[in-house]
Amino acid sequence: MPVSRLITELSIPTIISMLIGSVYNMADTYFVGRLGTSATGGVGVSFALMAVIQAIGFTLGMGSGNYVSRLLGQKDNEMASHVAATGFYTALIIGALFSVAGLVFLRPLALMLGATQTILPYAESYIRILLLGVPFMMASYVLNTLLRFQGSAMYGMLGISAGALLNIGLDPLFIFTFKMGTAGAALATVISQFVSFCILLWCCTRGSNIKIMPRNFMPKWSVYKEILYTGMPSFYRQGLASISMIILNHSAGVYGDAAIAAISIVNRAFFFAFSIVLGFGQGFQPVCGFNYGAGKYDRVLQAFWFCVKLGTAVLIVLSVLGFLFAPQIVAIFRRDDPEVIQIGALALRLQSTVFPLQAWIVMCNMLMQNIGKSFKASLIAIARQGLFFIPVILVLPGIIGLLGVQISQTISDICTFILALPLGRSVVMELKSMKNREHTTVDVSVEARTMPEETI
Repeated sequence: MPVSRLITELSIPTIISMLIGSVYNMADTYFVGRLGTSATGGVGVSFALMAVIQAIGFTLGMGSGNYVSRLLGQKDNEMASHVAATGFYTALIIGALFSVAGLVFLRPLALMLGATQTILPYAESYIRILLLGVPFMMASYVLNTLLRFQGSAMYGMLGISAGALLNIGLDPLFIFTFKMGTAGAALATVISQFVSFCILLWCCTRGSNIKIMPRNFMPKWSVYKEILYTGMPSFYRQGLASISMIILNHSAGVYGDAAIAAISIVNRAFFFAFSIVLGFGQGFQPVCGFNYGAGKYDRVLQAFWFCVKLGTAVLIVLSVLGFLFAPQIVAIFRRDDPEVIQIGALALRLQSTVFPLQAWIVMCNMLMQNIGKSFKASLIAIARQGLFFIPVILVLPGIIGLLGVQISQTISDICTFILALPLGRSVVMELKSMKNREHTTVDVSVEARTMPEETI
């Protein structure tokens, strides 16, 4: 199938899943926003905790999913089953340990995430319930990624969408009808995540998808080494995202709860738009991994350039909309707080100006991650939220005040793009060279088969 059509078919359900997953996160912020600015901040600081959960889930999911994709390209279905089961059960075990540790150290955890004294009661109430669902959240990320890497993104969309829609329905019920406040928002999230987990696990039994069996669990270093090799860039990216959010919360907290609430709203809105380019990238990944494993480098390149061009075009449109309607977007979550709207609108506009650069950054990162260029992929992964953002957010607010908080991500994105340009170009040139060598080998073998036997 032409790669443009193939990626489109794989991307559409993935994009829908990502967008609905973003709505998932935004629903809590929207409904909790009706409780006040401090309550919004309480849910906002927990976004850093969600980033840690995602970091572990994505690491195991991306690592095992990419490994499974390459094994399927090599027709090694048995080993692929072992890798899938290992990634899944490891996520459950780590998630359970994470939950216990978080509940034991709940208050220090909330303070570490950036909660102020006025935000702390709301943050503790939300995080306490959220921690109960961590094992299912981590395992769901693994299941969704495994389905996607097998070309079954539609099943993944089914599981994620069902949970998200349930979350949106349960939020007002628990928050307002049962008067549970931020704890109700967390309970709605945990229940909906568990439902998604059950559906995704069921989807793995459908069709030709790899079935997750306990007997296939293979906790060996040789398996974990391959999973971590391709999964660690996801850990660096998401892990540093969590650290940067914590520092961002502390930096914004100097300017009051309104600043924390505004920045958390902008992060959620930005991730909603960012989900589209991530969806394209995740539709690209199985095509990239399978064809690279099969030695079809020309299709890898075709897929890469298709995603870069289409992703850039889409992000330009979203950037214009984000810039023009920034106050209205922030007001959706806190319409009765002018200070939150003012702070958030400027931050959103500043991020919108460089948003189209993400197409190249994300696609280069995913290309490198899926063809085994782990060091380069990790370097790009840590650049945006770590290598550049953390120094900027630590220094700039002390020089220019609140504007330093609002503009830090914009500066980091520009620096990351400058870094990704030569790294991406070098990998593309290497793939072109491999494609040319492949074609030369094929031409020679065809010529040999058509020559008279005595000449050969």
